[in-house]
Amino acid sequence: MKTKLTPLNNTEIAAFCSQMAMIIKAGISTDEGIMIMMEDMKNPDTQSILQTTSEGLMAGLPFSEALKTSGVFPSYLIEMVRLGELSGKLDDVLDSLTVYYSREESIAKGIKSAVTYPLIMIGMMVVIIVVLMVQVMPVFNQVFTMLGTEMTGFAGAVLNAGSVMSRYAAVFIAILALLAGGLFYLSKTEKGRKHFSHFIVHFALTRRLNEKIALSRFANGLSMTLSSGLNPDQCLDLVDSITDHPVLKAKIVCCRQAMTEGESFPAALHQAKLFSGIYDRILAIGDKSGNMDDAMNRIAVRYSDEVDDAIEHMLSILEPTLVAIISIIVGLILLSVMFPLLGIMSNIG
Repeated sequence: MKTKLTPLNNTEIAAFCSQMAMIIKAGISTDEGIMIMMEDMKNPDTQSILQTTSEGLMAGLPFSEALKTSGVFPSYLIEMVRLGELSGKLDDVLDSLTVYYSREESIAKGIKSAVTYPLIMIGMMVVIIVVLMVQVMPVFNQVFTMLGTEMTGFAGAVLNAGSVMSRYAAVFIAILALLAGGLFYLSKTEKGRKHFSHFIVHFALTRRLNEKIALSRFANGLSMTLSSGLNPDQCLDLVDSITDHPVLKAKIVCCRQAMTEGESFPAALHQAKLFSGIYDRILAIGDKSGNMDDAMNRIAVRYSDEVDDAIEHMLSILEPTLVAIISIIVGLILLSVMFPLLGIMSNIG
């Protein structure tokens, strides 16, 4: 029984498509190309993937079906490769897939940095505050006791909270473990990622950014399918299959409806409000010049740049904000202790 292989990530898929495109352009057949790649590959998992694909090709399967047998390639790639085989543009399709998955990786890294950095900062903030409450405040309390007084007000409340945390440390550790489990569920499981994606789509601060990411993928997918010679209906069918943004899927339905009523593809996109402003003008120019695929690619690049700028802007705001919050909280805790302590010392003096 064969071990189930792990699906490839975007970087690995882009690298595979790039190598296969070069091999096909050089006039080498796909089965021979896979054998060449196997000779140069040292990673055992990748070797297994190439071996499975090679066995499919030797059994007489088309390249797209041979890729499907490995179970590690996404359905969108397999469908696009099938179109490339049928149209005789397999090398061009693989080049387009290289760009597509490289862009997907860029978007994924941007999202990861936008989520990871604040979580690290918040984690550091929690650790610093807990150490102050549990370790530092009792030391100050001992000083107050030696001087014949006790902590009151905000300092006293912080001290009591620290005592509660020390007394019920097991409970707080269990809560942290549940939070860690929740993060693992949201980031590592398919169902968890769907729930997180649903939250991101509807959360006010990330709604617009998520929509731009979805539109970038949508435009990139349309560019690739249009350049492969598909008609707009077929393009929408394929791109719809890789779209998981609910608002965008609803707009695709509206676009199809407009096309069935006799509207042209660009007019249907406009009527469905998929693109607006400068993007509508780019599409109009692309339609008139017969370069809709190039127009879609330009839109995808523009949206990708907007996503990068939005993520950088978000991080540029989050960094000083979180640092300021940490500084204010730590400062309030220390000042709530130091001012009374200085007052007591001055009276003693």
